[in-house]
Amino acid sequence: MHTFIYTTAIVRKLFGLILIIVLAVGGWLAWVALIPVEPAPKTFVMLRPGFSTRHIAAALKSAGVIRSERAFILWHYLYQRRSLKAGEYLFEKPANLIDIEKRLQRGDVYYRTVVVPEGFTMFDIARAVEAAGLGSAEEFLKVAQSDTALISDIAPTAPSLEGYLFPETYQFSRMMSMHEMAAAMVRQFYDVAFNIGLIQTSGAGVEASSVPSDAHQMVLDIGTQRTVIMASIIEKETSVAEERPMVASVYYNRLAKNIALDADPSIIYAELLTGAYQGALHHADMQFPSRYNTYKHAGLPPGPIANPGKSSLEAAMHPAQSDYYYFVADAQGHHRFARTIEEHNKNVAAYRRAMQGH
Repeated sequence: MHTFIYTTAIVRKLFGLILIIVLAVGGWLAWVALIPVEPAPKTFVMLRPGFSTRHIAAALKSAGVIRSERAFILWHYLYQRRSLKAGEYLFEKPANLIDIEKRLQRGDVYYRTVVVPEGFTMFDIARAVEAAGLGSAEEFLKVAQSDTALISDIAPTAPSLEGYLFPETYQFSRMMSMHEMAAAMVRQFYDVAFNIGLIQTSGAGVEASSVPSDAHQMVLDIGTQRTVIMASIIEKETSVAEERPMVASVYYNRLAKNIALDADPSIIYAELLTGAYQGALHHADMQFPSRYNTYKHAGLPPGPIANPGKSSLEAAMHPAQSDYYYFVADAQGHHRFARTIEEHNKNVAAYRRAMQGH
């Protein structure tokens, strides 16, 4: 009888101890799972493909995003079991373990913004990609200078992706490769080029479109690739959208007469390609040895000298009808156009006087 009572007492004590342990564990789990953790400002965590749940938990704990690795693992296997998505995550607000688990299941990754203004060169874009923390400028340039298969259907002789990295605001994840980022910019070019009638389809197997009949006859002869080259020069010559068709007409008129284009931005680009550009042009630069130097070589350069926007592409497709062969800045953000060298020289003199007056 005494033995039975003694045994019963032990069982009760064990049951009570187990109950206490269960309650303690439950309370601890509730605390670590339900009470939000406030991370340090702008806390980034990179979860790479192939990370195990244990590895993910360790990364979150190390970053101060969760209180306990064990609790995260336990919660994941007891209540969720859905896959957690790789990527870079930004934690900047208080959140509990359950909220964080849900974010990782959704793949609510952080995207970095890359702004590509009209007229940016691939060198400018490479620096923008690096500034966004997406990788080195050198890595992007390697892709821009080698992945020409992306545009082989519309620009089979393109020396790089220059001209086809369309100006836009992009959202990229650090999980993306440089190739994927460049491809996204090229896809945007295809979409815009299709919408304005420069190419026939937006996607693989793109072919050059026939240009509408109201366009300048010269456009009919140069095709998509040369249109983009012309658009890039127009883009670098003027930021005034209304002037671009007139600037285009000057260059097409010069091409028709086999007169050198004499576009200063082409020299700058030639020097950029070799690392020789010092931030300003001088008279000696007009002799810089490069096929991109449109002072030394008549006709278009071998490739675009920047990445043109929609307005410049349309101007290259639909130039104004004019008999102008020259233009120069007017010191007020616009240009003066001339038919003869005598008119042009007067405009140049007026520009210099205006600049001296500032």
